[in-house]
Amino acid sequence: MKVATSVLQKEIERRRLEKERAKNRPFKIESYLFDKQLKFVQDKASFKVAVTSRRAGKTTSCGADLIDVATSNFNVICLYLTINRSMAKRNVWKEIKDINLNNKLGGHVNNTELSMTFPNGSIIYCAGAETEDQIEKFRGMPIKIAYIDECQSFRPHIEKLVDDVIAPALMDHNGTLMLIGTPGPLPKGYFYECAHNPTWSHHKWTFFDNPFIAKKSGKTHEELLQRELKRRNVKRDDPSIQREWFGQWVMDADSLLIHYDEKTNHFDTLPIAVWNYIIGVDIGHDDADAIAVLAWSDSTPTVCLVEEFIKAKQDITDLINKVDYFRKKYNASKIMIDQGGLGKKIAEEIRRRHHVPVVAADKARKMENVAFLNDALRTGRFMAKRDSRFAHDSYLVEIDREKSTPDRLIVKDSYHSDIIDAVLYSFKESPAFTYSPPVEKPKYGTPQWVDEEVKRLEEAAEEYFEALESTDKFNDWI
Repeated sequence: MKVATSVLQKEIERRRLEKERAKNRPFKIESYLFDKQLKFVQDKASFKVAVTSRRAGKTTSCGADLIDVATSNFNVICLYLTINRSMAKRNVWKEIKDINLNNKLGGHVNNTELSMTFPNGSIIYCAGAETEDQIEKFRGMPIKIAYIDECQSFRPHIEKLVDDVIAPALMDHNGTLMLIGTPGPLPKGYFYECAHNPTWSHHKWTFFDNPFIAKKSGKTHEELLQRELKRRNVKRDDPSIQREWFGQWVMDADSLLIHYDEKTNHFDTLPIAVWNYIIGVDIGHDDADAIAVLAWSDSTPTVCLVEEFIKAKQDITDLINKVDYFRKKYNASKIMIDQGGLGKKIAEEIRRRHHVPVVAADKARKMENVAFLNDALRTGRFMAKRDSRFAHDSYLVEIDREKSTPDRLIVKDSYHSDIIDAVLYSFKESPAFTYSPPVEKPKYGTPQWVDEEVKRLEEAAEEYFEALESTDKFNDWI
């Protein structure tokens, strides 16, 4: 009985302190967010999902909530994660710094690690979680709230990030995890599943709910939508409009840069044939290095992605050794390499040291090469395993409809794929790209054989008399 009374008293005291802190907190989030944003951040559920449209103000709600929780609680960690560090810096870091500065909250800014430490000991961290290796650094943190933004653009390791890393880290403070993003081009994946899972608390708002859009632009939401429909020459029910302006989950495969379909393009093992190999190398300047090994044969029009390698932050020697490893393993006939930046030096080193025919990749005509690859995917002439990074990335790299024009496609910067670039470099140079099926000769004695033979003899006779006309004997004879 005494234990129960003690627990009750502690809970009463906790709630009293919580109310006291809320009353005296320096940042008033109620004046910063509109109603649907506020309903989302004030929802007491431990696991929440917000599906929004573009320009709905989702990142603003993330930044404001991170600040509010950090300044209202002592010695807690508040975490913002998205695809990569540069996106975290671009999306929410400025928002957090502006709120801190404008409200004189006293947060100490560390631009190197994208962190902000407040006088009460609470810290906000903003970071990228692009790979499985990167998510390990968040393991063991006692987290009060965590945001995972742009969830639609995460690879499958987001499930491990949630289940193995973030969820256990919430236990110390009875913390909250929020997944937020816009619908992806395909109604599938972890974010889609959570957005339809009843164990998560669901929220949704769109561009049309954001009152600041009209104030800033001087136009109504509908006027802005009509302007975009006219520019793109599409209607309201266009799949990309439904996704990005209305936050609807619809099939929008045409918005994907690469049209991989596992039903058409998956293979388990290479068919029996004499296979040749070509290697594509994409050198990561800010991203990872990627190597794609493609197999082609004179006996088939099919090209197969047989092996891929992706690694960030490796030095030049490691990359050269890895390329040489794959060259020897597959006895590759050619290596296509991105020669921008350090690529030219690396290519020269491979040529000098290994005497390998390294060829500069064709980067200027990337969209043309994308069209060739998509045609091969559509017809089943390019194959890759369904669990390959290439297959996963093909569902994430999108065309930016806002920036694209009828004669120029722009890729969204929300997700970059190194392996897709490596595949593009090598596929265009594959001899199978120009494959022509062998002409089957008609069977001896058939009408088709007789026609072919008559045609052959007539052509031979014409060639003979044309040659004869140019000789002196022929001129003397006539």
